[in-house]
Amino acid sequence: MTKIIGLTGGIGSGKTTIANHFMAAGVPVYIADDEARKIMQSAEIIEEIKQTFGTAIFENGILNRQKLAEIVFNNPEKLKLLNGIIHPAVKKHFANWISNHNKAPFIIYEAAILFESGSYKNCDKIITVTAPLETRIQRVIQRDNTSRENVLKRIKMQWNDNQRIVESDFVVENIDPKITEIEVGKILKILKNS
Repeated sequence: MTKIIGLTGGIGSGKTTIANHFMAAGVPVYIADDEARKIMQSAEIIEEIKQTFGTAIFENGILNRQKLAEIVFNNPEKLKLLNGIIHPAVKKHFANWISNHNKAPFIIYEAAILFESGSYKNCDKIITVTAPLETRIQRVIQRDNTSRENVLKRIKMQWNDNQRIVESDFVVENIDPKITEIEVGKILKILKNS
């Protein structure tokens, strides 16, 4: 049976970098946030979001993700409501995806909120990616063209590194690209041999 390896870490820690190393090694990788973004464009989900959050977050019928983010990252209850719409749809999509990859000895399930969403319960092993807070903040500011304040709000909504590390089987400190690649190689070897 295909093993599910959870890959998580705080925003800006570099989960995508790690996921790309696994992909390059031929391991199937499911990026939950990317799939959630696609799912959020389906008519059914758009309708649910409209019913829950109103039409003010839509412009010409198109969801303004920035406006929605401002609402949910300023209000834990609203974030819970949004997750209640998105997570079941992602879970269903992942179940279909994994059935198409059932020949692989293991797959990587990458999710920023692996623990917060409860998805970690379905994982056989968990890898947490860490990086210094300031590094993470700068990465996200550059990537998302956002403010430091917005990044810190999002960080506060997630588990901290210590909480994740305690629950993880592997930890990759993602600062130096060469060392990161070596660490991923070691984990890959362990996973292939287990």
